[in-house]
Amino acid sequence: MSGRVTGLLLGLLLAGSVHAAIDTYSFKDEAERQRFRQLTTELRCPKCQNQDIADSNAPIAADLRREIFRMLEEGKDNQQITDYLVARYGDFVRYKPALNSTTWLLWYGPAGMLLVGVLVLGLIVLRKRRVQSSAAATTLTADEQARLAALLGQNQRDKQD
Repeated sequence: MSGRVTGLLLGLLLAGSVHAAIDTYSFKDEAERQRFRQLTTELRCPKCQNQDIADSNAPIAADLRREIFRMLEEGKDNQQITDYLVARYGDFVRYKPALNSTTWLLWYGPAGMLLVGVLVLGLIVLRKRRVQSSAAATTLTADEQARLAALLGQNQRDKQD
């Protein structure tokens, strides 16, 4: 009986966390609805960091959706809305930040790292080829081969004794 009560209480607690708020906005036309959808999917939730504003259930995301809706109602264009949010939350709020002096590493860093990796790999391959070709080029003279055979033979005799 106690297990059933505990299970029931646990189920009720979990059911409360599953409840998600659904925003309902009335738009003037379908074009405005599409603009709202585009803006909320292009902008990142400052709290969730890996979700866009449209998919996030964080309170700040709900506030940002309301703010975007309010600005759309005021007749602001997408650039003005994005600029406002970037001014307030920084370039992080964009999934595709603008190319400027603070984000050049973000844009060109991966290509630069790939280029450095290819150069390092090329250097490793060249060095390995040089070592192999220099080892193949160094052959022993007849005197050196005879001396090597004598040393190896002496080493073999020492092991047998």
